[in-house]
Amino acid sequence: MSSTTCRESSFGVGGGIRSRSAYSNHSPPMPSYASSHRSYPTHGRAISSYSSVLSAPLHLEQAAQVSSEFKALRTQEKAELQGLNDRFASFIERVRELEQENKLLESEALLLRQRHTEPSNLRALYEHEIHQLRAAVEEAHHEKQAAQSHRDEMEDVLRNLQTRYEDEVLGRDEAQGRLVDTKRGADKAALGRAELEKRVGNLLDELAFLKQLCESEISELQAQIQFSAEVSVEMEVAKPDLSAALRDIRSQYEKLAQQNLQSAEDWFCSKMNAMAVGTARNTESARNAKEEAGEYRQLLKAKTLEIDACHEMNEALENQLQDLEEKQSAEISALQDTIMQLEDELRVHKNDMARYLKDYQDLLNVKMALDIEIAAYRRLLEGEESRLNVASGLASVSVYSQAAYASPAYGRTQLSRAPYLLSSRPYATEEKLSASRAQQAEASPPREEHEEEEGKEEEEGEEG
Repeated sequence: MSSTTCRESSFGVGGGIRSRSAYSNHSPPMPSYASSHRSYPTHGRAISSYSSVLSAPLHLEQAAQVSSEFKALRTQEKAELQGLNDRFASFIERVRELEQENKLLESEALLLRQRHTEPSNLRALYEHEIHQLRAAVEEAHHEKQAAQSHRDEMEDVLRNLQTRYEDEVLGRDEAQGRLVDTKRGADKAALGRAELEKRVGNLLDELAFLKQLCESEISELQAQIQFSAEVSVEMEVAKPDLSAALRDIRSQYEKLAQQNLQSAEDWFCSKMNAMAVGTARNTESARNAKEEAGEYRQLLKAKTLEIDACHEMNEALENQLQDLEEKQSAEISALQDTIMQLEDELRVHKNDMARYLKDYQDLLNVKMALDIEIAAYRRLLEGEESRLNVASGLASVSVYSQAAYASPAYGRTQLSRAPYLLSSRPYATEEKLSASRAQQAEASPPREEHEEEEGKEEEEGEEG
């Protein structure tokens, strides 16, 4: 409860420090005598008030009133000193808490500095990996370009093979057309040969018929010659030589038949030779065309297989390239996410560090303000102690003097209590001050040197 009172009295709403006097917050309303006794500016006013009260004629009621007032004043001052001691102890406890928070904040700041220095190496490591991945991406891009160029080359080769295939197909069609034409020519030659053979047979038949006709005519002429030889003709000289004429005619017909037969044989042989040469040539060209067609067919099959293999290899390269691009893009996106996450964490740590530094600065300001307030309370306590010592000494002297010379016998016992009360106050104050100092020493043993020097000066002042 005392620490709560201390914090409420020390801190404002916005975290600022409001220096308020303990007497203005904790002390209840006091009578005029107590207020005249507690006035700070001068000590002479309090001494004069005590002397004026004690120098008057004392009666039993007045002594009882004075004793009750002194008791109330002492009780109030004890309560105020207890409140001040509690506030002082709460201040010391608050200072200790602030020092602990300061140490925690320093350790957190050190950790944040270490964390702030660590991401640089992490960033360098990730930058190295990013460079490697970029190099891998560039290499994959170069491989993709090489694969695309190889695919373009294969497409060019495929187009060339297709053009060659089309040309070969056209050549095959032309060869097949020539083969058909050759077959037609062979058929025509065979028909011509058959016609010529038929004509040769007709000519041979006609020649045989003409031979038979000539032979029959010759036999008839010979029969007539024999018949005419038997007839005697007187004028043999004038008779024509029919046998010579027949021989001439026969020789002429034989020569003509021989010429016709020779010309027919020559023409037939020439035609047969020409047809044989043409047939052989057409057969050779047909065989060459068939061989070329077979070769072209095999070449077409090989090129078709090669084109299929190129298509499959192209598809495999495209799939591999696509998989590599997807993998690289996924890795790059993951690394970018990691970099963004690290940058966010670095930004959050920087903000936390700035906030911690600001809180640390605010706590330092609070600590300085509390130190100032503690020093002010210490000065107030020292002034109150010195004032109470001086006032109690003067009051005891004046009470003893009045009791010795001006007091009746019946009020001596009551007056003797007043100096006891007045003389016992500084001792109680000193005891409470020493108890508060002991609590302060126990609460914060590692004090600084200037505080020890101030404590020594306070003890020397009290002893003096």
